[in-house]
Amino acid sequence: MERVFLDANVLFSAAYRPSSRTRQLWLMPGVALVSSLYAVEEARRNLSVHRSQSLSDLDDLVSRMEIVSGLLSEVLLSDEVDLPEKDAPILAAAVQSKCTHLLTGDKQHFDALYGKSVEGVIVLLPAEYIRRREFSHG
Repeated sequence: MERVFLDANVLFSAAYRPSSRTRQLWLMPGVALVSSLYAVEEARRNLSVHRSQSLSDLDDLVSRMEIVSGLLSEVLLSDEVDLPEKDAPILAAAVQSKCTHLLTGDKQHFDALYGKSVEGVIVLLPAEYIRRREFSHG
């Protein structure tokens, strides 16, 4: 079973656009979706600016996931990982919760990590993860 951590922007996309391809993640067999309170709250803040229906959709999606608190101080990331202070908790929570993958659309801050494994967590764009799953299970 793959444990897939979703960043706030992935949660936002899935909740904001019901037709978003990221919604496929919730239907994939053999995939346990994980996120953190930190990421969920960021998605909630960003959605509250847009539409209240999206908040209801977010609640529904989150109810079908494992949400971790993310005791971030217990996870020390390698010096090779250079992330802004607001993004480090996302990667740290993925590592701490023993996820196999971290899906994020934050190209600005995670670009150098895409396709790489950090502390056992492979960082990918959501579309790339979905494509790989379809290829290997199709």
